[in-house]
Amino acid sequence: MSEHTASWYNLVDARPETEIPAESPLAWSYHHSGRPAVSEKSRVVLRERAMAGHLILRGGAIVLDEAVRGVLGVGLPGRPNTLTLDESGERSIQWLSPDEWLVIVPGGEEFALEKRLREALGDARNANVNNHAIVNASGGQTLIELTGDKARELLMKSTPYDVHPEAFPVGKGVTTVFAKANLILRRPTEARWELVLRRSFADYLYRWILDAGAEYAIGVEE
Repeated sequence: MSEHTASWYNLVDARPETEIPAESPLAWSYHHSGRPAVSEKSRVVLRERAMAGHLILRGGAIVLDEAVRGVLGVGLPGRPNTLTLDESGERSIQWLSPDEWLVIVPGGEEFALEKRLREALGDARNANVNNHAIVNASGGQTLIELTGDKARELLMKSTPYDVHPEAFPVGKGVTTVFAKANLILRRPTEARWELVLRRSFADYLYRWILDAGAEYAIGVEE
């Protein structure tokens, strides 16, 4: 095998044997746009949950729910546009469509989780009722948390979606427009909002949030 071919295999290998340095989708942004320090004046605080594991599940709800409960101990959300969290709050499952869900876990867990889910689901080719797909989207997405008493005001400047507490209660998550880009907007707790965004939009949205949050002395956690 030539050196060129070996390098190509390393590029396309989803789980290479050799260690490959990984960077947050916002690494370039931090270097070029800076990271405003969190201060007593900060009424919005941004925190990136960098390098988390993102898995997209597709298939029948009944079969997937049984597998997910057995592996994570948390079932699929029962209603559209909702999400469920485990007891620690570090792992979540969000409804994306009638046959699609997003699972987010701490970084490093995604490969083992995918393996366990596939084992629990069995071989889809041998069961007509068990058609499913598991896609590891970890490298293509990142998650930003927004907290602070002005976080909702920042969102109101950025998205046409109604983020009033009555329209957007805790446990809701939707795909929507944010600053002319598409992302997933979630509210896992009373005080925290989350943005799940694509790597290709990361720098643009980071700059937008810094600009929109300037009047609130936005700070970025290390």
